[in-house]
Amino acid sequence: MPAVDTRPPFAAIGGRVPGKWTALPTPCYLLDEGALARNAEILGDLARRTGCKVLLAQKAFSNYDLYPILAPHLAGTEASGLYEARLGAEEMPGKEVHVFCAAYRDDEMEELLRWADHIVFNSPAQLGKFGPAAKAAGKSVGLRVNPECSTQEGHAIYDPCAPGSRLGTTRAQWDAAVAQNPALPQLLDGLHFHTLCEQDSDALAVTLDAVAEKFGDLLPAMKWLNMGGGHHITRPGYDLATLERCIARAQKDWGVTVYLEPGEACALNAGFLLTRVLDVVHNGDTTVAILDASAACHMPDVIEMPYRPPLLFAADAGEKPCTVRLAGPTCLAGDVIGDYSFDAEPRPGDLLVFGDMAIYTTCKNNTFNGMPLPAILARAADGSCRVLKEFGYRDFKVRLGH
Repeated sequence: MPAVDTRPPFAAIGGRVPGKWTALPTPCYLLDEGALARNAEILGDLARRTGCKVLLAQKAFSNYDLYPILAPHLAGTEASGLYEARLGAEEMPGKEVHVFCAAYRDDEMEELLRWADHIVFNSPAQLGKFGPAAKAAGKSVGLRVNPECSTQEGHAIYDPCAPGSRLGTTRAQWDAAVAQNPALPQLLDGLHFHTLCEQDSDALAVTLDAVAEKFGDLLPAMKWLNMGGGHHITRPGYDLATLERCIARAQKDWGVTVYLEPGEACALNAGFLLTRVLDVVHNGDTTVAILDASAACHMPDVIEMPYRPPLLFAADAGEKPCTVRLAGPTCLAGDVIGDYSFDAEPRPGDLLVFGDMAIYTTCKNNTFNGMPLPAILARAADGSCRVLKEFGYRDFKVRLGH
């Protein structure tokens, strides 16, 4: 086994298992404060250099106990609905709260207007329905647009520009709506687009060309342009120069304030999931290690995306002498994390460390099969760990009844 795993997901721990971790209960999430701080500094420096504003997309990371690390470098938060908007307002007080939802509920709009500063609508119909009340409440109103420009490969279900997408308004839809209701443009303060997923800035440059072609005539009348999320700004090797050129282009050509709302970039490579091997079974040529962590419950993106999380000291199947399928303990046959290779076959009791587990984990996990939710811990710069949240039977039960 190598002495150090040099991959970025494990840089925060120097590519080794800290000795204190062997005593931690598993499964547990461990959020690294130092890595969060470094990500926040990169985003803050970008904002200071360019004059753009960067928001935390809480759908990816909403562990608010650690918001004080991010807040000094960010303009605020982005929410996908009422509860996230309230969370952002409460836990980053004094910062901006932006919200976008594919469709808003009548019975939530009044409360939403209490918490949000910017409200982005998905369709001209929703803009016409709720926009006047939002404007009357002093909110900044936006419309999500669909530039009909796909730059993703392999993530079709996550592509907002795929044919038949429900997300965003195409230019044809906008023109038809304005023909029916000429007052719609007067409601708008800004436009929003979100088309990227874990991508570099070259995809943003292509998308911005499409936005200019489809909606460039509308933008000079806007106060702001939100370029959405999916920008892997804090990933090693990310092309910051191209991103900065895109920001400068929008500022120069249309005179708008530019917003970015990354989720992953805020907490990229800033968390771990610690788990132990419960059993090892052999079925024909396949060796399966059953863990106390579940893909279905504790890292759902593994199944939904699909996504293969990095594992400390492990490699792709076949690269090392022993290939093992890692799986969870639930009854779901597909509760499989993936095939990894090791120098030696894992044994019951062995500690395994998955990387890049701060994002889309704690905010998405569930208790299928009555699986306990992992405790959430934070790791300070000196290596010490503290418990942010522990869960028990009561947390499982109260979700289902009184």
